[in-house]
Amino acid sequence: MTVVILPEAASDLDNGFVFYEKMGEGVGGYFLGSLASDIRSLRLFGGVHQFSGGYFRMVATRFPYAIYYKVEAAEVRVYAVIDTRRDPERLSGRLN
Repeated sequence: MTVVILPEAASDLDNGFVFYEKMGEGVGGYFLGSLASDIRSLRLFGGVHQFSGGYFRMVATRFPYAIYYKVEAAEVRVYAVIDTRRDPERLSGRLN
């Protein structure tokens, strides 16, 4: 399967990078590398995660983020990469 990161999800990753880079030099890069690894794993494991509200939800391994995606034909489309510490209602509005 191929993995496509939609612009909204790419923006989420950029925002996460900025947030973590403010915590310390290099932390933002570690964040991006970690999330990129999780997203790449969807090539093999796309479609095996919890399904709710029309999206699969994969919890990131090293950061408090969830990756929301759909499997369409032979493609995994990543719609959002959300900080799980945020208000759940904000998430609901984002994915609807």
